[in-house]
Amino acid sequence: MKKHKKTMVGILSAIGNTPLIQLSNLFDTTSINFFAKLESINPGGSIKDRTAIKMLENAIKNGNINKNTTVIESTSGNLGIGLAQACAYYKLKLICVVDPKASTQNIDIIKAYGGEIDYVSEPDPQTGEFLQARLKRVKMLCHKNPDFFWINQYSNIDNPLAHYETMREILEQLNEQVDYLFCAVSTCGTIRGCAEYIRKKNLNTQIIAVDVKGSQIFDNEQTIRRFPGMGAGVRSIHCNDELINGYILVSDQDCIRCCHQLVAREGILAGASSGGVVAAVEAMQNQMKSNSTCVMILPDRGDRYLKTLYSETWIKENFGEEYYKKLLSQNFRGTPAPKIQLFSVKG
Repeated sequence: MKKHKKTMVGILSAIGNTPLIQLSNLFDTTSINFFAKLESINPGGSIKDRTAIKMLENAIKNGNINKNTTVIESTSGNLGIGLAQACAYYKLKLICVVDPKASTQNIDIIKAYGGEIDYVSEPDPQTGEFLQARLKRVKMLCHKNPDFFWINQYSNIDNPLAHYETMREILEQLNEQVDYLFCAVSTCGTIRGCAEYIRKKNLNTQIIAVDVKGSQIFDNEQTIRRFPGMGAGVRSIHCNDELINGYILVSDQDCIRCCHQLVAREGILAGASSGGVVAAVEAMQNQMKSNSTCVMILPDRGDRYLKTLYSETWIKENFGEEYYKKLLSQNFRGTPAPKIQLFSVKG
């Protein structure tokens, strides 16, 4: 194949090098420079494209995957789409084990790429968590089928390693002047990779994890979590409190409110975890130093949430008429603020 100058070969070559844009309307304060890393620009629509290609290509390189292998993964959405895209390119079979939290739209996208869906309808009886049930299902299928290969984002070192590149891009785009980095967590691959890269560069960037109420990563209060891709029912081995400066716990309502705020003030239609990141920054902005630079990683785009967090009907059904009225007026005085837990500053 002839390669022309200034062109890329194959859809996977378009992953990464996402734009970093300065936000001018999101917050009232003008003493802090706010930037958003738009991972929605990746061809599969999320930051999980980076994770998928890194894990898949290294497994191929190491001989764990060949043309007869069936790739399998437990995923609630975006990683499944990223893997489906990459497996379509490499002509590999893919099975995504999902649960009721996975949106029908995400499932349809995975199927459109040629991926197969294995649906777990009941949570794990011991823990009450769907994640545990999905993992048990994956292990059972791999045991029965020796030609299956489990990507395993929850313990695969290539998950965080993929985000050395994410952080390298951010630092390059800002001449290494990043005072605060806010990142949503689930498997914690993104925040681990970014944090390790920052620490290797000996930078003093404060790294704040953004988790959602009901997740088991930092808190143990079990409540309903309505959105995939943020929070987790099990703490991944990628989680390391020594790498971060603290965490902020947001609610589903915080995610919804700040997604609507993002699109109204900046014209950015983003997914639920992006709203959570914005809510965390909003809660902590008064504690940031004047003239500092704050980066928010916005993991995915909002068109896959049109039937949930951007739907009037869905919002009213899940949170009530009064909440929807507050959303329209952007008047949330008196509502609980996100929980901020900062550790000692690490150099």
